[in-house]
Amino acid sequence: MATPLSADRLLGALRDEGLRVVEYRDWRTHNRNHKGPWGPVNGVMIHHTVTSGTDSSVELCYNGHAGLPGPLCHGVIAKDGTVHLVGHGRANHAGLGDDDVLRAVIAESELPPDNEANTDGNARFYGFECINLGDGEDPWPAAQLEAIEKASAAICRAHGWGHRSVIGHLEWQPGKVDPRGFTMGTMRERIRTRLGGDPDGPSEPRYEPFPGASFFTVGRRSAIITAMGRRLVAEGCSRYEVGPGPEWTDADRKSYAAWQRKLGYSGSDADGIPGKTSWDRLKVPNV
Repeated sequence: MATPLSADRLLGALRDEGLRVVEYRDWRTHNRNHKGPWGPVNGVMIHHTVTSGTDSSVELCYNGHAGLPGPLCHGVIAKDGTVHLVGHGRANHAGLGDDDVLRAVIAESELPPDNEANTDGNARFYGFECINLGDGEDPWPAAQLEAIEKASAAICRAHGWGHRSVIGHLEWQPGKVDPRGFTMGTMRERIRTRLGGDPDGPSEPRYEPFPGASFFTVGRRSAIITAMGRRLVAEGCSRYEVGPGPEWTDADRKSYAAWQRKLGYSGSDADGIPGKTSWDRLKVPNV
């Protein structure tokens, strides 16, 4: 646990890491502190905005909207890698999440599945919104990924944290999918390297995060589906005559239903459409 960095220290840490930082309006005093505490802080959380365009995205994250007042994060990371600071203090970015995940972040241990929403994350995490549509197709430019790595490492370095203090929203709150388009395991490895972590030390398990039930529709093609199928074969749940391959088919659905039944599901809970709990237990390798 740690006391949050002052505005000056946060700005300095980001710039010392080599980031281009823009101070947006009165970000130093813009917060939701009247709604609850910010701190002690335990980590950094990464999100995607589901928007496009830098100016409009920064304005949205500063102001929020009718259902969720701003700031919606502490910094907005643009496609070109610029970090726009929009708040300092409590921000509406994390919401309620899993207390087991928080304990793992504090211990810097492997994350458990997030299956509860019982803990105030706005008090415990720095938040960065990264400009991306979050549809799995909008690209993540190298400059933006590098900025996510640098911003996360800067805060970890300032607090003396390791790479496991950085998580994605999808690892904190059930039902969330952000950030979508890269894996947090891969990003944590980048942060570990930047922080000078032992390259021969324990590495991050590289599993595909749950892409959402709507991902699994007839005609969908993805290397993730091939990797999933291979895991189903390894688990003795194959219903494939040919394959598995990259296109979602009825054979994939039947094979996944066999996996769900192996886990103890039945009836409509074993319909062959992946859910987050069964997906996490399948441990599909990162592709």
